[in-house]
Amino acid sequence: MSQGPFWGRVLRVNLSTGQTSHEVYPNEWYRTYFGGWGLVAHVLLTEVAGTADPLSADNKFVFAPGIMTGLRMGGAGRNAVGAKSPLTDGFGEADVGGFWGAELKRAGWDGLIIEGESEKPAYLWVDDQAVELRDARHLWGKTTAQAELLIREELGDTRIRISQIGPAGERLARHACLLNDLNHAAGRCGLGAVLGAKRLRAVAVRGSRDVPAVSDELISEIPGWTRARLRDDLRISTLHSLGQAGDMAPQNEIGGLPTRNFRQGQFEGIDSITGEAMSATLRLGRGTCYMCAIACKSVVQGQAPYPIDPVYGGPEYESIAALGSCCGVESLEAVCKANELCNAYGLDTIGVGATIAWAMEAYERGVLPNGRTDGLDLSFGNGETLVALVERMGKREGIGDWLAEGAYRCAESIGDRSIDFVVHSHRQEAPMHDPRLKHALGIGYAVSPTGCDHMHNIHDSSYQTEAGIADLRCVGITSPLPPDDLSPAKMRMARHTICWNVFWNCVGLCQTFRFPRPMMRDLINSATGWDTSVLELQEVGERALDMAREFNRRCGWTAEDDRLPARFFEPLENGPRRGKSLPKIPFQRALRCFYDMMGWDQQSGAPLDWKLQSLGLDWVVNQRKLASSR
Repeated sequence: MSQGPFWGRVLRVNLSTGQTSHEVYPNEWYRTYFGGWGLVAHVLLTEVAGTADPLSADNKFVFAPGIMTGLRMGGAGRNAVGAKSPLTDGFGEADVGGFWGAELKRAGWDGLIIEGESEKPAYLWVDDQAVELRDARHLWGKTTAQAELLIREELGDTRIRISQIGPAGERLARHACLLNDLNHAAGRCGLGAVLGAKRLRAVAVRGSRDVPAVSDELISEIPGWTRARLRDDLRISTLHSLGQAGDMAPQNEIGGLPTRNFRQGQFEGIDSITGEAMSATLRLGRGTCYMCAIACKSVVQGQAPYPIDPVYGGPEYESIAALGSCCGVESLEAVCKANELCNAYGLDTIGVGATIAWAMEAYERGVLPNGRTDGLDLSFGNGETLVALVERMGKREGIGDWLAEGAYRCAESIGDRSIDFVVHSHRQEAPMHDPRLKHALGIGYAVSPTGCDHMHNIHDSSYQTEAGIADLRCVGITSPLPPDDLSPAKMRMARHTICWNVFWNCVGLCQTFRFPRPMMRDLINSATGWDTSVLELQEVGERALDMAREFNRRCGWTAEDDRLPARFFEPLENGPRRGKSLPKIPFQRALRCFYDMMGWDQQSGAPLDWKLQSLGLDWVVNQRKLASSR
């Protein structure tokens, strides 16, 4: 029985047998792991071998809302997805907004575990407690918009929420992602390929119940809090007016906009691809997520030179930078069309853009083998080639079939030192934030169990003023630090920030809201009836992070894998930070310091036994002992 905003029930579907079942989770489990990333890590550690092939029936896929997902408050629409990643061969987790996660909670489920492998294409229909596997052969090969329309027509309800892969996932592209509602992407780690291998095209959900809270007194105040921020907070008001594309011009101004495969930090064509430019030309309106008044999702439409369908929304900062400046492309129409194709085929815009940027540099350097280019001009700035490459990657045709393996594997296949300009960690391409400007961000990239990620990371520039560290005072951090600091004090700041951001991926709330730590504590206590503290919530994130690191140890990862690409130790070529690089020796020293603060082994990179025990993960230590005794 529910004792707060969770039902105590997780749905399990075995695609090999067609059987469905559910499992009961006690209240104590939720207080320890919360859901989201925590549920993903728990399932992988208890049910998936480190040696499992990510594209085999031995892998398991987890849909994981957080405990606060589905409450009637802004930001409560997020869910995590996870599996062993076919891109990194380690812990895979991605987070996504929209309406689907809240709908699954409203159907009475705190999570969904997919196991086995279907003989034929299928989709799952969850109608409250009724669960049915249905034939999806008619959906196979369709774009995501076509598939959504067919599912809703077949089930006779236009309000059904759908999370799905696209043709890229069917074809096992390593950048394949999941789309909620066509334009909210769980982009990272190539998780769409896992469902493609299992032949599960989509999960359609309809829920009819409210997600309960023990007390909704504080939750009822969130709309007023949001309205005040829309009025008084420049960042939030800009998100409302321009979407996350509003970050393009400021990043370029400070010299931190990844340009031409991270060689440069400023883009001479910036004025064509800013949020302001999109608002003045292609922007049709705004989209939003469950119960959210901020409405930061751009919706774009165009006719020439490319038809751009508004059903797929529009690009945000990461997508515009990856497909635009990182590839040297200043055609907003080409960037928006490439974004549309990524959503139609189910591709991660960050990984796709960064891989194309790598291919453009390889072409420029003359190391791309003859016959690989399909006759295309892969010069930086070629918008027509950008669009053509995205479509070929989605269909896995020609050069697109090769690029769909990701930049790291492509570089391995051609050699000639092309690996030196793959911008990645753990084989996942970097998002559009440069650690040459924010040094501790580079530590976060290196140690992230999912490979390069900016969401569960520290962005140093946020903590260089007294106002910036206000939320850290409750954990004892009282001094701002410059972005290029790599001292032990910065590593302490990084530890608290990274673990807290992992916690956000467990709780199921959007980080756009950035509730202060004490406010987050009070909201959770109100919703659950608990008496939790900021420290306990911090440990939820640290526990989830350490579980992911332990899973990667079982996959064969070691501390040697926690490294950054050569590009970040090279000087930027232009902009106000021209000549600036990440200093290698101080970085390595800081990395060792971070390990010590986290209680991680300097050789394996995994948490030490005492650290696991300090977080109540004795069962993980016992698993280790059992494995070593065999």
